[in-house]
Amino acid sequence: MDVGLTSPELDNPAWHSLTGPHATLAEGRPTAARYPADVCPFVGLSDATAKGPWDDLGDLIEPEGTAAVIGLESAPPGWDVRWQIDGFQMVGDRFPGAPDVEAVGLGPSDVPEMLDLVERTRPGPFLARTVIMGTYLGIRREGKLVAMAGERLHPPGWTEISAVCTDSNCRGQGLATRLVGAIAAGIRGRGEVPFLHVAGTNTGAIRLYETLGFHIRRATTFSVVSRSG
Repeated sequence: MDVGLTSPELDNPAWHSLTGPHATLAEGRPTAARYPADVCPFVGLSDATAKGPWDDLGDLIEPEGTAAVIGLESAPPGWDVRWQIDGFQMVGDRFPGAPDVEAVGLGPSDVPEMLDLVERTRPGPFLARTVIMGTYLGIRREGKLVAMAGERLHPPGWTEISAVCTDSNCRGQGLATRLVGAIAAGIRGRGEVPFLHVAGTNTGAIRLYETLGFHIRRATTFSVVSRSG
């Protein structure tokens, strides 16, 4: 059986991350938790089909605020789905990764450049303090950050690879593949397994990840919700 096929941690990765390795970042209630608004938009619910976790989430989200939820089938009464796309969760249990000599560590001082690259490439949510969620690596050319990848959700035993992006002038050189490999090697070095999320429409990325050794574990959704009214 493939690793991850029967993993409750991957079934609910944000909740297990916020109540596990990322507990120090969590703003929480008994059945709901969130990251600080400038770190990550994803929230965790112990059970998205029950009323109690949504009540707890309501205490954490500002009246006009929004929250991103992975795997939501439908919003309960009192909540509206403002945006939703279909996607996949992929597991890299067959991908060993490899260090890359050109990859450099990125930290808080690099955030302005990272935000600029994200703005131009749109890999997904990356905020002012997302960098504190894990390791981020980049490749520079003539001093300019042209590609990066890093770690986001961190349920026990797993680490999500995220923010994979390359400047349009440097695509086709395999930079994203090398950075994904370098991040995966670090994850493997901790005895964990890499996984990632990808939009269903991003067929090029899905094919790339499959060639590296990732496989689709399940279909899922990515939703942004807000309180009704």
